[in-house]
Amino acid sequence: MPIIKSAKKRVRTAKKAAIRNSKVKRSMRESFKKFQTTFSGKDAAEAISKIDLAVKKGIIHKNKAARKKAQIAALGKQNNTKLTGSKQTTKKATSPKTTKKTTAKKAAKK
Repeated sequence: MPIIKSAKKRVRTAKKAAIRNSKVKRSMRESFKKFQTTFSGKDAAEAISKIDLAVKKGIIHKNKAARKKAQIAALGKQNNTKLTGSKQTTKKATSPKTTKKTTAKKAAKK
């Protein structure tokens, strides 16, 4: 047991962080296992979302997250699951909006 006040506080905060991290890890694993049993697109999206959250919080490494996402995609492809609700889909390219200033500048140049 630490004697210094700051060391005591560090033990308390580390304990809280460990509990918080284990909850995120557990929910990530549960959602991944749920997808493995149901193979639904909604569960795939949830699992990918939980994986991204764990990476954002620094709980798992980004390469591990990429590996898990690839496993989800492979299992989905193997079981003919559409991953439309997940972040696997690509965004459509949008054209930049023109404002009054840009159109006025173009008119002035002509």
